[in-house]
Amino acid sequence: MKRGVNPQNRTDEILSHSQHKAILIRNSRFSEERFGTVEILVFLFGACIAVAVFRGFTSSIDTKGTRPNSDHHQRRDDPTRQRDVYGAKPSTLEDGHQPNSHPDPNYPAKIQGRARIVDGDTIVIGSTQIRLFGIDAPEISHPHGNNAKWALVALCKGHLVTADVRARDIHGRTVAQCRLPDGRDLSAEMVRLGMALDWPKFSGGLYTELEQAGVRKKLWLADARQKGRMHVWVQFEARQLANKAKP
Repeated sequence: MKRGVNPQNRTDEILSHSQHKAILIRNSRFSEERFGTVEILVFLFGACIAVAVFRGFTSSIDTKGTRPNSDHHQRRDDPTRQRDVYGAKPSTLEDGHQPNSHPDPNYPAKIQGRARIVDGDTIVIGSTQIRLFGIDAPEISHPHGNNAKWALVALCKGHLVTADVRARDIHGRTVAQCRLPDGRDLSAEMVRLGMALDWPKFSGGLYTELEQAGVRKKLWLADARQKGRMHVWVQFEARQLANKAKP
């Protein structure tokens, strides 16, 4: 008798094959779904990094590109500071001139009293600090700075000084033409003594003819400031710091 195929075995074989195929399909779908999830996670992670980098970049730009509103020129104690309107002192190496300064109608036109000397072009009467009009004397820390201060001390000693207020700058500093009781102009006297330079930008050249011969070489840092060559100040200050650091 010819041996036949058992129908039950054939059926089991077909079912086994179908189940195996179904398992493969399910595993394949699971792998695809899992792979898709990984892709999504990677994408989200990359997006988070990109946002963080962008925020840091924009924050850096904002920090470097903006300036504080309180006193555009900072650090009033900076010895390399330039001058402001009519010679008043701002705070940094940047050009601090403010041509829009104007007299204040609520401020006294004259101030009178004994003067305390700050440096060669700055005095204090009462509680008001006054910048001498139209001139530029060396800073205390610069060559001839102390000489200029003591020259102004000698001029004012024992006298009442009258300050004719010319302007107040945007920082509230007072600029005045200051006179001694005999009528002498302190700005003119300081230039005559070779302790200050005329500043034509603010004086209109009022004291130019009073300058001593060669005084601009003598007061070379003040001259450099008037010409906008502030790198000369930076170099001088760097040398001073280096000398102080030497044992």
